[in-house]
Amino acid sequence: MCRSIKTLRPPYADEVTDDDIRAAALQYVRKISGFRAPAPHNAEAFDRAVEEIAQSTAALLASLEVRGARRSA
Repeated sequence: MCRSIKTLRPPYADEVTDDDIRAAALQYVRKISGFRAPAPHNAEAFDRAVEEIAQSTAALLASLEVRGARRSA
């Protein structure tokens, strides 16, 4: 399942959208929880984990310095 998460930093990805980040976070949470979709009593925790991981991923990508990558003006 996690093998389908694509690398989201240059030079592997030029433009990364919020949807790309959320999809990666969702795949990660699915993998570690073992649930494709949580039961209703776990939905809040599952959704919160996806959002927190998406936020952390966005922060990580924003702070990475990739040497040799093309820089935007």
